[in-house]
Amino acid sequence: MSKWMKRSGILLVFALVFVLSAACGSSSNGSKSNTSSSNDSTSSSDSSSTSSQVSGKIEVGGSTALQPLAAAAVDGFTQANPKATVDVQGGGSGTGLTQVASGAFDIGMSDKFAEAQDGIDASQLVDHKVAVVGMAAAINPAAGITNISKQDLIKVFTGKVTNWKEVGGKDQKIVLVNRPAGSGTLATFQQFALDNQTPATSSLTTDASNDVKTDIEQNPGAIGYLALSYFTDADKGKMTALSLDGVAPTAANIETGKYPVWAYEHMYTKGEATGVAKAFIDYIDSDEVQKGLVTQQGYLPVSDMKVVRDADGNVTKK
Repeated sequence: MSKWMKRSGILLVFALVFVLSAACGSSSNGSKSNTSSSNDSTSSSDSSSTSSQVSGKIEVGGSTALQPLAAAAVDGFTQANPKATVDVQGGGSGTGLTQVASGAFDIGMSDKFAEAQDGIDASQLVDHKVAVVGMAAAINPAAGITNISKQDLIKVFTGKVTNWKEVGGKDQKIVLVNRPAGSGTLATFQQFALDNQTPATSSLTTDASNDVKTDIEQNPGAIGYLALSYFTDADKGKMTALSLDGVAPTAANIETGKYPVWAYEHMYTKGEATGVAKAFIDYIDSDEVQKGLVTQQGYLPVSDMKVVRDADGNVTKK
């Protein structure tokens, strides 16, 4: 074989190797491109999964003292979770507890511990304390007082005193505005403001705090009891929160236990909270809500309390 032919053969081999290498390189680059595309797709899917919001609808009901906070929290929660729907209604703490126990409510709102509600198995419910609320005797300014002793307050609500002039006020007939049995506001007020005395029967009895507020503002001499969240700037001159034994129902006095009429605001679930219910409770427990909306709405964050109260009403320092 001539030297020329040997050289030609060698050159041909090199040419084939080059062509095969280029083809492999192109195939390899194509694979990398496809892999990258696949990874990008997976990353997008993971990101979507990570940032996805909860979806579904829950029913929240019960305490009308907690209702304003729960209702106010819905907007922020649904903005962050547009696929979720939260229906908030009142009905009273007794309703909240019995309905969540039966499964009719996903979250039952209550001003009282579940152990205080007859007819339910409290051991099946999980307690989420989302705030603290102070409660006060609320009067129409025509009564003419801003402070009352506990002794006189009990006389007023048990019907032993029927005119405000008997307790230092104006010559104005006392009109009692009550809540029905099952109300957490009634239970708290009765236990800590009236020393467990039962209020006298009155012609004005209503299921909702908003209606109590209306009745007080529209009836000279009227007195009832409301969560402090119902006393707004718009009510000045229409309704007064009474000091008790010279102690005003302020956040500072409630936090230290100096003012005694307060309660935890509970959100109960049947078993551990899941899905939208858990997300909603977590949202209310978040710093964003606790440091903002809770205080703006007239409640206190549980973390601010210097005292704790057990289901029997006993108060101890933290």
